[in-house]
Amino acid sequence: MPTARESLLEAAGAALAARPWPAVRMIEVAAAAGVSRQTLYNEFAGKTGLGHALVRRDAAWYLDGVDRALASSGALAERLAAVVEWTVRAGRERPLARALLTGCWNGNLPVPAGRGLRPGLPALGPAELIRGVRERADAAFGAATGGQEGAQRCELAVRLALSYLIAPAEPSGPGHAGLLRVLTVTSPRAGAR
Repeated sequence: MPTARESLLEAAGAALAARPWPAVRMIEVAAAAGVSRQTLYNEFAGKTGLGHALVRRDAAWYLDGVDRALASSGALAERLAAVVEWTVRAGRERPLARALLTGCWNGNLPVPAGRGLRPGLPALGPAELIRGVRERADAAFGAATGGQEGAQRCELAVRLALSYLIAPAEPSGPGHAGLLRVLTVTSPRAGAR
């Protein structure tokens, strides 16, 4: 059974999917979660805290997907392709994940802690997610499967996927599947290193 906190985050996520964050009302979130408004305030101290928790939840959701992609069976190139596919899909499916990945925020979304609120306080964003991806890739690609080079390739693959989220290919163009083939094929020059 989900905790009150989990129920509130689910209800807030559903409300955010239906309307812009400024239009999300705490009384409605609490009612949808089946808890009192006081419970919401006890858990999150208000709408800002709830918004920060939603942002952190989407960051964790994205990185969990990266972990699954890196743990998949297959060669290094296949695992990198899985990370790229996940990154593009996550950015397309969830506006918060897209904002976290691209750094493109608008008034319709809650903002991460530190963003525009307190100067000097670091905000969760693309650099932190890319660092998380690289750390996970470094752990997943031990010395036997590519080591640091595998982690560097994974970071590069994610950075390319992010550019695809910002400037997607035209519908008649090669799309990200065609771009993945280019990215994952080892060139003769690279193989000679």
